[in-house]
Amino acid sequence: MEQKDKLFKQIFDSNSKKIFHLCYGYTGDTDAANDLLQETFLKVWQNLDKFRNKSLISTWIYRIAVNTCLTYLRSEKRQAKDELTDNIIENKVEEFSEKNEQVALLYKCISKLEENDRLIITMVLDELPYHEIADISGISEGNLRVKIHRIKQKLTELYSQYASV
Repeated sequence: MEQKDKLFKQIFDSNSKKIFHLCYGYTGDTDAANDLLQETFLKVWQNLDKFRNKSLISTWIYRIAVNTCLTYLRSEKRQAKDELTDNIIENKVEEFSEKNEQVALLYKCISKLEENDRLIITMVLDELPYHEIADISGISEGNLRVKIHRIKQKLTELYSQYASV
């Protein structure tokens, strides 16, 4: 196996799950998330030689994934998709156990947040260190902590609205 192939496989294995969660957080759709995951790692493969180790490779991959997701969302007709996504999530919820139902509801709530908040909370759920999240989102660690607190409050409100329905 070529050196680049080995490195790429290692990078993919250690980052693909988190990137899938990120993409799913943006789309609320498994197929779209898988497509965006593939597109992200295609870009990673194509640009691996350009990575300069100025940041962690996971930070670099997150940035690629975020840009890929944002491009996708801009090109999609969001209005029609929102209704479709809600229907897909509601249909799938019936197939889940209670714990999975709570997770599906959480992702549904996350999909209602603004783009930046979705990005931040997804990284928090993936247990990225705060300094890395601050790097990726381009805000200071202090501001990040305040923002995370506000996002969690907003999610709690959304969650209780949907859970009581």
